[in-house]
Amino acid sequence: MAKVREVILGVGGGIAAYKSCDLLRRLQDHGYQITVVPTPASLNFVGAATWEALSHRPVTSQVWERVDEVRHISLAKRADALIIAPATADLIARIAIGRADDLLTNLVLAIDVPTLLVPAMHPQMWKDPATQENVEKLRARGFTVMEPAVGRLTGDDFGQGRFPDTQIIISEFESVTGSIKDLLGKRVLVTAGGTREAIDPVRFIGNRSSGRQGAAIARAARDRGADVKMIFANPQLSKEEINELSGIDLLQVETAKEMHTALEREFPKSDLLVMSAAVADARPLQYSEGKIKKGDLHDISLVENPDILKSIAKLRDKQIVIAFAAETNNDLDVAQAKRLAKGANILYLNNVSDGAIFGSLDTEGFILTSNGAPIPVPTTSKDTLAELLLDQALDQLG
Repeated sequence: MAKVREVILGVGGGIAAYKSCDLLRRLQDHGYQITVVPTPASLNFVGAATWEALSHRPVTSQVWERVDEVRHISLAKRADALIIAPATADLIARIAIGRADDLLTNLVLAIDVPTLLVPAMHPQMWKDPATQENVEKLRARGFTVMEPAVGRLTGDDFGQGRFPDTQIIISEFESVTGSIKDLLGKRVLVTAGGTREAIDPVRFIGNRSSGRQGAAIARAARDRGADVKMIFANPQLSKEEINELSGIDLLQVETAKEMHTALEREFPKSDLLVMSAAVADARPLQYSEGKIKKGDLHDISLVENPDILKSIAKLRDKQIVIAFAAETNNDLDVAQAKRLAKGANILYLNNVSDGAIFGSLDTEGFILTSNGAPIPVPTTSKDTLAELLLDQALDQLG
């Protein structure tokens, strides 16, 4: 499966530049992370502030900006794909002869990823032999150059040269990049983070779960075409990590009870539940409306929270359920028994001894299913584990 997440959106200096604002938003809806690189001329049509507001990322157009980053190289290394839309006659000509006189054309020379050009210009300019020759040169080099749409342009002119519809561009882009949407049409429900049970207005019982693993699963499911909803309990993520969840429906909760209520409402509408949240096992028997004085904190009476997953699994029709077990050992027999007791199809066992896993970018453990022997997961990223778990779920979804 082609893993495409980081996309550069190059913007040429044509009137159709404003249409790329919608293209950016729809790409985000499809789960792509976008960095915009406009040509200096294009800023006459759409300014850098607009692109930064839409992409939530800094925007530069010249190699002399952010020189310490060597921006054309750093962007090229991070990108999975490049779209240039609109590609004007001038920009196509400069790329065809290898010019490097702004950040975008420098980037084109430095990058080695699937590249899609979306021409938009007056019909006479598109038909001109020079433009047609340049387009053929680029296609021969491996660029994908779309045919412009036919329709009305600025003024009363009509013909081939119009910026294509956004969805047509995205379909072509996903064909070029080989993105596989094997969860298209599926509804995935993910719980993430750690619940908190209030003791008084300032104190609570909680855990160390950051929500990163659940967020990774939600992003992976979204990128594979699923309609994703995430019930998020007290996420400990950066602003950038939150921004990467675009296109995912987020439901914020705090306590185990709130999560249980949300699950009862959303689970019947889902095809797959990934229960990655760390739910507090107990809550205070009584909540103090006022802050408890330090000298009065002698003991806290607790009452056990309900087993949310076990309860929700009983509502299952044909849904697949993935559970998580955070333990301080790798007792596979105990974990397998836990999977069966909770009614989960798949369980990921991770060893959290000495504070491992929680808050980290990496994980290690075992995937347990009803279909065979435990699958060891050596130290790997939480993004990779997300893909492995979704692969297992797809096997069982059929």
